[in-house]
This record gives sequence, structure tokens and C-alpha cells, in this order.
Amino acid sequence: AISLRDDDVLIGVKLTDGTADAMLITKNGMSIRFNEDDVRFTGRSSMGVIGMTLTDDEVIAMLLTNEGSNILFVSENGIGKLTPIDEFGAQHRGGKGVKCYKLMEKSGELVAAKAVEEDGEVMLITTEGVVIRIHISGISVLGRNTTGVKLINLEKGNKVAGVTRVLDNEDVDDSEEKAGEKPEE
Repeated sequence: AISLRDDDVLIGVKLTDGTADAMLITKNGMSIRFNEDDVRFTGRSSMGVIGMTLTDDEVIAMLLTNEGSNILFVSENGIGKLTPIDEFGAQHRGGKGVKCYKLMEKSGELVAAKAVEEDGEVMLITTEGVVIRIHISGISVLGRNTTGVKLINLEKGNKVAGVTRVLDNEDVDDSEEKAGEKPEE
């Protein structure tokens, strides 16, 4: 589906409707928002176009602005925050972006960014296999260039490995087979 350089990794794929802005977020707390019309169509075997200019950094998340009204940022040391998507102005793709998270020694690098609504929930997964479920409404809404608040207590050497949204029953497609069940014949 795409050609990658040896040091590249595909981090996400999104189905769009032609009306959204795309956002890229890096581990060092930078982000860029651009309209999907800025991305020209390319062939299946091409590398695509540059979304963000990186300097000793890497993209950890890609999201669309129509997926939620806030962005949840979570760092490796369990510090996180919500920031309204409206605080991120659109730019042209290919730029360095703007600061979206103030990194500090206590926070560590960003490990996840998700577009969310305040009535949802997320699960945080640690490198030791601990999983906690958090209501989005309980997370502080803070400005763009801030760090955040503690979301999870971590033991020494343990880090946040990932974050995933909890889907409501109505978000799950009923036509999909449930794990372990045999389809009707």
C-alpha cells in the first residue's frame, strides 16, 4: 500500500470524508494541523508526501479533527492532559508545527495522543501489563503548551506503553463476528 524507507514505520491509516484536517503529533511535543486537501493523490507504491518536517524527533500519532473535540496527550511517565482541538490552527503541511505539550523530566516523552470527547473513556496500558480505565471527564483541560496532571501511579522502571479509547456498544459494528463465536451457516 505504501513504500517505506528502511528507518520508517507506518503508524496509522485513516478513512476520511474530504472535510477534516489531519494532525500529526511527535514524541517531543510538537504538532501540525493541515487540511487533507493539502495531501495530493499519489500511486499505491509511492512514499506519499511530507506531512511534517522533523528534527531529531518522530511522529507518534496521527488523528483527524472530526474524531473528537479534544486531544488527550499522555506521556511515558503517566502525565496527561486534554487540549481543545480548536487551540491548534491549521498550517500548510511540511512545516515544523507548534508546541502541543511541554516536556519535563517528570513527564518524559509523549507516547500517545488521541482525539476524544469528554463523555468517553480510555484505557492506559503500562510496560508491566497494568491496565487502568479512566473517564475523560476526570482529566484536566489545559492549554496547548502545558504539561498536564498525573493520570496513573507508576512503580519505578514502569512506563505507559499505550492508550486506547473504550468503544461504546453503539460504536461496535454488530455485523462483526465476536471473538470465539462461530458464524451462523
